[in-house]
Amino acid sequence: MCKPEDSESNLGNSMCARPPLEGIRILAFEQYGAGPWGTVHLGDLGAEIVKVEDPESGGDIARYVPPYTSKQDSVYFQSFNRNKKSITLNLRHPDSNNVLRRVVAGSDAVFNNLRGDLPSKLGLDYQSLGQVNPSIVCCSLSAFGRHGDRATEPGYDYVIQGYAGWMSLTGEPESAPQRTGLSLVDYTGGAMAVLGMVSAILRARETGKGCDVDVSLFDSALAHLGYVGAWHLSRDFEPRRWADSSHPSQVPSQILPTKDGLIVVMCAKEKFYVNLVTIMGSPNLASDPRFATFVQRMENREELATLLKELSSKKTTAEWLDLLRGQVPCGPVNSVPQALSDPQVAEDEMVIEMDHPDLGTVRQLSSPIKISDSRPSHRLAPQLGAHTNEILREYARATDAEITTWRRDGII
Repeated sequence: MCKPEDSESNLGNSMCARPPLEGIRILAFEQYGAGPWGTVHLGDLGAEIVKVEDPESGGDIARYVPPYTSKQDSVYFQSFNRNKKSITLNLRHPDSNNVLRRVVAGSDAVFNNLRGDLPSKLGLDYQSLGQVNPSIVCCSLSAFGRHGDRATEPGYDYVIQGYAGWMSLTGEPESAPQRTGLSLVDYTGGAMAVLGMVSAILRARETGKGCDVDVSLFDSALAHLGYVGAWHLSRDFEPRRWADSSHPSQVPSQILPTKDGLIVVMCAKEKFYVNLVTIMGSPNLASDPRFATFVQRMENREELATLLKELSSKKTTAEWLDLLRGQVPCGPVNSVPQALSDPQVAEDEMVIEMDHPDLGTVRQLSSPIKISDSRPSHRLAPQLGAHTNEILREYARATDAEITTWRRDGII
């Protein structure tokens, strides 16, 4: 990542390169998690993200998510909305369409994560906005897509985890199906949506022709079944849960108990298995005919797991990690506080710290994307409507008199 002291070697001048998405303008009719998660990373990469919020409802519901809230803001909201601007626009007002179209004229994309039937009703699709700006890209992230029988259904991460089979794959064999510990349907859906949107923006800048981009949480979650889905579709494979969070085919790749905790090992290659059992003091297990190959270990996985647990319980987590690192892919099973205190976090500059006037010091995690010659700057998530006048003047070429009238009439 570009730093002041190495900018000269990177660029031959005294400044870091501009962020890769600088100059791209995106209107984001977004709320809660999935949509804002996608666009926050675009903002970190230099895109101008303008949140369009409803003034009557108090804006994005994420502003009020407990436990850490203050007025129309929260730590939750801050974690999804740094480096963005906020304007207010009441799309239910009969005269809002005129304002919307004028703002769209100066934008590259219109993004939303509304219910599937709403973009066309609210005029946020290409059919409605392409007349104003032929190069506009209209991206919709919804639960089930904009077309089809379920387009009118709302959907959230938890619901889609059930629909897409994720819960059936998560948890120990004897437990009820479990959700993943994080909102991964939201996160992966947001990432897929902005990938599609940026791809379409690049094409539109070349051809002058925009389009609709349609991504659903359901399709995204289903696609992430990946090889498990391919196994079932091709060979009628029936996925099941294995003890100790074990991998279905790469054995052993699982949690193992230690004298004082847990470690996870991933023997994705034959040599890693040989290294594991040798370091653990039982090299004979490498040549044992029950465990000599991946297929044989799959067939005898429970016997092998019992033997490995007996071995792993003899030393502490730290002792095993010292012995295994560099020889077997491995790591501790950390708590969240332990994960955030890992030295790698500081080394990778993964924590952002900003001072908030009401919430005090807000620390959050940065984008994992590192650009070698561009160092991101970070701003607090915006107050509701803080940039309304600025954006209307710049995007819509609005006069102060027009802005005053729109505000008086309840449009903004």
